Amino acid sequence: MSTATAAPQQVETTDRSGLGTTLGLVGGALLLVSGLLSWSFEPVFGDISVRFWPVTLQIFAMLIGAATLVIALSRSVLRKPLGWLNAGPGLLATGIGATIFAALSLAAITQQTGGLINANEGVWVALVGGLITAAGGWLGRHVVSEREAFHVKAPSTVEIAIIVIVCALALAVAAYALGREDAWVFVLFLLTMGVIATGLAKAGFFSYLGAAAQRHQHVLTLGAFAAAFLFPFTQDGSEINMSIATGVLIFAATAIGLNIVVGLAGLLDLGYIAFLGAGAYVGAILSGSVSSSIGWTPPFLVTALIGGIFAAILGLIVGSPTLRVSGDYLAIVTLAFGEIFRLSMFNLDGNNGPDLTNGPNGVTNIPDLNLFGFDFGTTHVIAGIPLSRAANYYLFMLLLTALIVLIFARLNNSRIGRGWVAIREDERAAEAMGVNTFGLKLLAFAGGAFLAGIAGTVKAHYDTSVTPDQYQFLESAFLLAAVVLGGMGTIAGVVLGAVILKLMPEKLRFFNEYRLLLFGLLLVLMMRFRPEGLVANKRRQLEFHEDDEELADEIGEWKAVKEEDAP
Repeated sequence: MSTATAAPQQVETTDRSGLGTTLGLVGGALLLVSGLLSWSFEPVFGDISVRFWPVTLQIFAMLIGAATLVIALSRSVLRKPLGWLNAGPGLLATGIGATIFAALSLAAITQQTGGLINANEGVWVALVGGLITAAGGWLGRHVVSEREAFHVKAPSTVEIAIIVIVCALALAVAAYALGREDAWVFVLFLLTMGVIATGLAKAGFFSYLGAAAQRHQHVLTLGAFAAAFLFPFTQDGSEINMSIATGVLIFAATAIGLNIVVGLAGLLDLGYIAFLGAGAYVGAILSGSVSSSIGWTPPFLVTALIGGIFAAILGLIVGSPTLRVSGDYLAIVTLAFGEIFRLSMFNLDGNNGPDLTNGPNGVTNIPDLNLFGFDFGTTHVIAGIPLSRAANYYLFMLLLTALIVLIFARLNNSRIGRGWVAIREDERAAEAMGVNTFGLKLLAFAGGAFLAGIAGTVKAHYDTSVTPDQYQFLESAFLLAAVVLGGMGTIAGVVLGAVILKLMPEKLRFFNEYRLLLFGLLLVLMMRFRPEGLVANKRRQLEFHEDDEELADEIGEWKAVKEEDAP
């Protein structure tokens, strides 16, 4: 790979750094070897008691070992193609992650087999390999490449091939993760992927990948969409997995709409789930259900448009009086709006108000969608692979989510998006500079609500029933958590946050009683160590932070010392 002009970095080539790389090689080799050994005397987790026949946990350790070796060898054998990787930080992250993985594997084996004594030599070798790798990474943590990964360039064909491979790997990881029924295997697999991703990120691989993606943005978009489109064909007609995936897409599409209000405009909304409910009730009432009190059943596209407009009108209603408040007060008002909506749907049963929503019983027996003769309720066979009802809705939600992402991206890159960001950063300064804060804040509420309303109309048909209890404050909190966790103002971050917060409870049902505690702990950790979210917004990365202020003070002190020493 060639490099463009790059700012030079400090390179440390001491004996300690060389020893660190050597320890990284040893640790990676031990992790690889551990996968060929027995991990338990009991045949658990797919029978990890067998030697030279790696399964589940053994394969995960080998994957971490392979990533460790690649990072370590970037300083010697692979120096020509991968010499731009920051080996030291990468080895440190991989080593710490491998140690946590081995320790958690020991806990899993102990819990499943009834005692630590049932752990065999393989898991102990993996633990030693992780510790040695971490020690090597600590010794060489200052070893960085003289070339910045962001400026590294390869031939276009190579970069396109890398992007396609990454998309294919993402598809394979998603398909494998959803297919794991054992909770421990699921958790340890996600941990393995997290360890590898963190190690590569610390080594600078994702900086290079981000730059390559910018150069081939269309290839990345098409690759990501193709991977998501092919996902149902990897599930062998599994209705459960596709049901989870469809729920994740509905949640993600709604969270992207909330991202306009919170991520771009900086308006804290704690009642956003009401807009999804508004669209769902419109879709249910106009669906032709026997429990619907309205006898009009328009085509679904008309219903979706009405649902979106109705939700947008509610957004304008709640947005107008809240323009005079901000911060905590705005959060309280929107929270009250969400509760008012839920209670209103609860009481529109003909006794306390007009007979419209069937009260607490809700609208049930909602028929499946039928678009242009395509019945979403029946199984269709394509290329010999059956696509179940959930798969049909998944593909439809994928198209709808792509449309919502396109709308969000266009708004974000327009004058309107820059106006929202200006309001988020400093409303008074934005108003002084001529930004129409009144109109833009109303547009944020209405636009976000419109997108949520459209998603709600699809959700009504997919769930086949709509009741007030589905739209409680807790759902709004989860949507807001997805935006904060993933990264406010970003598309990939919000989708990633939605996947984490929606997928984890489905696969980890034995943690269900502690779900809120775990989510709270996760958000606290995110606020402490990565307040910008998992995928940080580029604009926010360029903002002036407290760390920058400390750095500026250090530079100022250094300049003062230099001036005093000068003759």
